Amino acid sequence: MFSHDQRPYDWVGAWSEKRARLSPDSVGLVDATTGERFTYADLDARANRTARLLREEGVVGGRAVGEDEDGERVAVLSRNRPELVDLFFATAKTGGVLAPLSHRLAGGELVEMLNDVDPALLVVEDPFADLAERVLDHENREFDCSVLALSTGEGDSDADTSAFDSWADALPEDDSPVESADVSMDDAHLFLHTGGSTGVPKETVLTHGSLVWNSFNTITAWGLRPEDVTPMVFPMFHTGGWNVLSVPLFHLGGTVVIAREFEPSEVLHLVESEGATLLVAVPAVLRMMANHDDWADTDLSTLRFAKSGGGPCRESVMEAWWDRSVDLSQGYGLTECGPNNFTMPEGWPREKADSVGVPVMHADARVVDDDGEKLPAGEIGELELASPHAADRYWRNEEETEATFGNGWVSTGDLARKDDEGYVYIEGRKKNMYVSGGENVYPAEVEDRIADHPTVEEVVVVPVADDQWGQVGKAVVQGDETLTLDELTDFLDGKLARFKRPRHLDFVEEMPMSGPSKIDRQAVNDEFGDE
Repeated sequence: MFSHDQRPYDWVGAWSEKRARLSPDSVGLVDATTGERFTYADLDARANRTARLLREEGVVGGRAVGEDEDGERVAVLSRNRPELVDLFFATAKTGGVLAPLSHRLAGGELVEMLNDVDPALLVVEDPFADLAERVLDHENREFDCSVLALSTGEGDSDADTSAFDSWADALPEDDSPVESADVSMDDAHLFLHTGGSTGVPKETVLTHGSLVWNSFNTITAWGLRPEDVTPMVFPMFHTGGWNVLSVPLFHLGGTVVIAREFEPSEVLHLVESEGATLLVAVPAVLRMMANHDDWADTDLSTLRFAKSGGGPCRESVMEAWWDRSVDLSQGYGLTECGPNNFTMPEGWPREKADSVGVPVMHADARVVDDDGEKLPAGEIGELELASPHAADRYWRNEEETEATFGNGWVSTGDLARKDDEGYVYIEGRKKNMYVSGGENVYPAEVEDRIADHPTVEEVVVVPVADDQWGQVGKAVVQGDETLTLDELTDFLDGKLARFKRPRHLDFVEEMPMSGPSKIDRQAVNDEFGDE
């Protein structure tokens, strides 16, 4: 890819400067919460002020910290707001690293993560000041950094931020151009943590090169345009908040719309009011939008396409969007690679809707067995990916780095198959597969069929012990609790083989979540999988 032996590229640290020069008056960012609109000239000026602040706080990088060292880190606990975009562009200028953290984590988890990240600066939005106080007072705290508070601008807050200095007060007035740091394509720019369904989340190291290549892949494979507009419904501590559409559109000169909180009705409103052309969301958000009272009356005609990511999208949800003439298809990605790895060819047939498509221009995909041998079309094995947009490593975690990145391919941990035309189908997590009567059962396939039942809103299938078959499935359903196992079995007749049909049925009022509208399968398994 790129190496430190090559000369640094000035444009690597000049994302906002270059775009401001090319399209200064184009709106790059809309804050739907405040109504503010920022041109690319505005964003570069804000980035210059922020870069000066970061240098005052010691958040630097490139050769300033040493030939083989990564830049200093700035950690953030915040909802989506313009200051995170400022920090993204500013760390590019200073050679620092942006490490946004989930404000949904517990204090003990955040202490461990911040000990690992070891930031020079922690930026905290007002609503999470109490959480930050608990972290800073925690007995296991090892990191030492300055802290700045972001005001919500909503008057008095329940959170007491008096212990922290104000970001606004610390921000220099000077927004004139700053000199970019001496960095190259393989210098770190962004730390994004994994979902962390087991244990403390791992920090994934994304380089400038990773970000640029993912942007190239997205623009070329999805056909992005400078006039594109998208509501960004993923949180900015998630790869979806940056790499799915935000960074590619910043690269092109498009428009990204953010908000502190996104309700389905607001997303529908923004699609219409902003003339959104692109939308990417998790299946649950797409389902809630399609079920909302405003769905039928919302003008969706500006949407060129929509994509579902973060899990399988049910057929009923896809059909609801197709009925509104929106080209909805499924995507696939992960923090460690991309995340934009697949695309649907032009004129793709609806019978391929269960697939995630074919690899993008600058990525490759293969399906391998437990020995790492490539499997023929139709056979299920682990999905591996290769691309210059892959992450560099896990931060300070050599063992996990070797397991995921060690063979030149990114081992995803997901089961998949390819058909004869090269379309890839995701069959679920490798660790979730179970064996019933000597037959492999893939929960994703079973869940997909159960979800077609009109009384089922969400479903997770977990294995439970069985004296005859070793293991059988239990369907854990969110939905109408009048549904019986016999009714479900009859519904699945002809749709699933007998050994795949659940032998047990249980209900939850609401599925536990481990991320942005992402079901916490481990929590479901812990509660319902031990019989």
